[in-house]
Amino acid sequence: QVQLVESGGGSVQAGGSLRLSCAASGRAIESYGMGWFRQAPGKEREFVAALTWGGGTTWYTDSVKDRFTISRDDRKNTVYLQMNSLKPEDTAVYYCARASDGDRYNFYYTYRDANVYAYWGQGTQVTVSS
Repeated sequence: QVQLVESGGGSVQAGGSLRLSCAASGRAIESYGMGWFRQAPGKEREFVAALTWGGGTTWYTDSVKDRFTISRDDRKNTVYLQMNSLKPEDTAVYYCARASDGDRYNFYYTYRDANVYAYWGQGTQVTVSS
């Protein structure tokens, strides 16, 4: 079983930065794609960023490109989301997730789909004030 625990959320003013961490336990994540999603009040969960095993390929939703950076440190079994130039519309609960077992190369085509991920953290709140 895999446990994912997010941390690093908080309240910041617009233009500020936060770094989210997602620590995995129970099983190494190095062979899996990882993703970050977020859910704002009254809205559906949406894709934010993802990266492949090894971190060689990354993807971002358009609204966070050039502001957010996803990365991983497999020695620490941890994935990060560096968030800069934060905006009020970034306010949400942020979740990290690990891709499911299976044909991992499909991840290149399915990384936006929440159903591709088998394990999820409990989420961390990010609040950006104007």
